[in-house]
Amino acid sequence: MAAGQRRSAVVTGAAGGMGGEIARRLCESGARVLMVDVHEPSTVPEGAEVAQGDVADAVFLNGAVDGFASANNGLTDLVNAAGVLWFDRDDSLIDVDIDVWNRVLAINLTGSALAARFAVPWMKRAGGGSMVHISSIQALRGDAKAQDAYGASKAGLLSLSKSLAIQLAGDGIRSNAILPGAIHTPMQKRWSDSSSLAEAVAGSVPLGRLGSAGDIADAAMFLLSDAASYITGTELIVDGGVTALP
Repeated sequence: MAAGQRRSAVVTGAAGGMGGEIARRLCESGARVLMVDVHEPSTVPEGAEVAQGDVADAVFLNGAVDGFASANNGLTDLVNAAGVLWFDRDDSLIDVDIDVWNRVLAINLTGSALAARFAVPWMKRAGGGSMVHISSIQALRGDAKAQDAYGASKAGLLSLSKSLAIQLAGDGIRSNAILPGAIHTPMQKRWSDSSSLAEAVAGSVPLGRLGSAGDIADAAMFLLSDAASYITGTELIVDGGVTALP
């Protein structure tokens, strides 16, 4: 990022819990933010604007990123938070409807790839930047109750983040991933609907609680900041200790 340049960020999935909180934090820090989501955000922080559409739609996303970056003399930050977790449709690879499989990968992986593809030229123009991709601890393991399209998409996003980090390091562009564990956001409505289920999940976490969108926003803001200027190509696990269990 060029000295003295105001930060400008694209956040996908910005109508959701994690993306929305990250967008809010970025605005509070003084950045200009483009909130991208297929849904209309319930609140739009001061300093933000909205592009409502499908992240898997290349024409829409390219136009949204280009218009925003052009108006802000480039782009310094990208947060890929758009994603779906469809418990009622995503299943074992053996059984899942292939249209569901394709749609999950289109949103969770292809949408993030497109956002990075369209952001990189503008980040280069700005003299560098930072990307944060929201993956999942499911990228590291299997699950007896399979959501195979979700897991595959998040593992693919982790690999893509590392590849981009190596490709773009010489341009001053960093790429890192966050791997959330049990985070209580609207995506996990089942925990709001059942306090006993929420308590059971929290009890399985070494730190003894569910995570929040704020926990993920804390991690994202660190990775986007100059305090993380020597960090690229890595993943930050934010799961309360779950993946450290034997």
